[in-house]
Amino acid sequence: MVNTNADRRAAQLRLTTSQDYRQAGFAWVGSLIITLVLLLGSYDWEREAFKPYIGIACLIYGIFTLIQVLVTLLIRRDLILKGDIRARTRALGYIQLLSLVTANVFLVTAALQLIQKRKSPEYTLAVYTLLTQIAVIGISALNLYKPYVADTFLTGMFVLLAVAVFHLLVVVLTARFVSRRQISRKLVWIAYPLLLTSLTGNLFALALGIILLVRIRNRDNPAVAGWEDVLERMTRNTTAMLGLLFIAFLFSVSVCSYVTFDYGMAVDNNYSLILQPPSLAYPLGTDNFGRCLFTRIIFGARISLIVGVMSTVLPLLLGGTLGAISGYYGRYTDNIIMRALDVLYAIPGILLAIAIIAAFGANTVNLILALSVGAIPTYARTMRANVLQVSTYEYVDAARAFGSSNRSIIFKHIVPNSLAPMIVKATLTIGGAVISTSSLSFLGLGIEPHIPEWGNILKLGSTYLETNSYLAIFPGLAIIALVLSFNFFGDGLRDALDPKMD
Repeated sequence: MVNTNADRRAAQLRLTTSQDYRQAGFAWVGSLIITLVLLLGSYDWEREAFKPYIGIACLIYGIFTLIQVLVTLLIRRDLILKGDIRARTRALGYIQLLSLVTANVFLVTAALQLIQKRKSPEYTLAVYTLLTQIAVIGISALNLYKPYVADTFLTGMFVLLAVAVFHLLVVVLTARFVSRRQISRKLVWIAYPLLLTSLTGNLFALALGIILLVRIRNRDNPAVAGWEDVLERMTRNTTAMLGLLFIAFLFSVSVCSYVTFDYGMAVDNNYSLILQPPSLAYPLGTDNFGRCLFTRIIFGARISLIVGVMSTVLPLLLGGTLGAISGYYGRYTDNIIMRALDVLYAIPGILLAIAIIAAFGANTVNLILALSVGAIPTYARTMRANVLQVSTYEYVDAARAFGSSNRSIIFKHIVPNSLAPMIVKATLTIGGAVISTSSLSFLGLGIEPHIPEWGNILKLGSTYLETNSYLAIFPGLAIIALVLSFNFFGDGLRDALDPKMD
């Protein structure tokens, strides 16, 4: 009986710690949700007609979902009975790679992870780099069904396809030449091209290129080994990586939209296409001015990301600097800075933003400044608490004993060791900044009404909830997905930076 209970606990531990099993389970659940959405959309309830294209897509998604359920059950059986996943089960990942033609990110991610038995963090980043590039190509390719495309569309698509082929090569090379303990110096020749391909907005390519260069040039540096542990914990977190994937995808498609999307479809009125339902030419339909809702959401992502990130970076820098000075010097300096920030903290952030915009006008720059000012006190308080703790460490006393200046101690010793909580806080609050941006635009106090921005699109669509509900549903879903992605990424980053989470 004791052995049986011990075996059960050991089997349960293998299931909970297996990255492949968690990824497979998450994949079939996500794929099932998409299948159900396609099933609901395959029937036009108003016209009582079946939509064949959506129905076929639903059927294909359903088949791959059933295969993924089978793969998940096989992985579970192997882990319980054998203690490891058999090669025969891993071979099913190649079948699931066929789901790439359906742009099913959940299944493709799980398949690429299942194929590789020993996965280094660099391999995982290479996989997400490729998935981001493929997703951008798939979204951009939908423009082929439109009446006309941008003049630079063909050139842009050719470049994106060439970059995707290179990223596929990177996946193969990282699978072969990178492990947890060693890395081949030959990979330096792919690190620089990776940095070049990040000009498409692929954040994973940028991160992977930098990480490869750092690991190759600093093999024996203990600090690099410590960050490798953080990176490994981060890449094992499925929800955090998928959240980062959506963020990276939006950023990349925002950059590539300059060459693959026609901005005129987002802003030019076309009264012959007013309130068209979703179709191949207009995947999300058109609004009351005949503008393509799909194109407007793509261009709106650029503004939401810029405002959300900038309204977080500015208070991070200003508040972090004030908090560091306040926490280090203390006494009168601390009282003056913190009491002044307390006055600012007493004013609700959204009301302060409304007051600033009402006074100086509604535009992108004023919106960023309005959202930034109200967030400064929270970052200053967080940095001050971190500095008060770090200031008591021995290496700070040693720096003072060697005669280092206060400025050198603050910015070379204290601030770098206080950044981890600030970075986590920033990633968790970007989502709130995106919501505030859309809320102010919805109220008419944010981005100018004629500019495609998610809050503006949602405001326009709210007047058609009863007749053309898709005008409000799609921008609302985009806002929800982006905010959740930042929250998932922030939670994963917090866990990765906390060694006690192991």
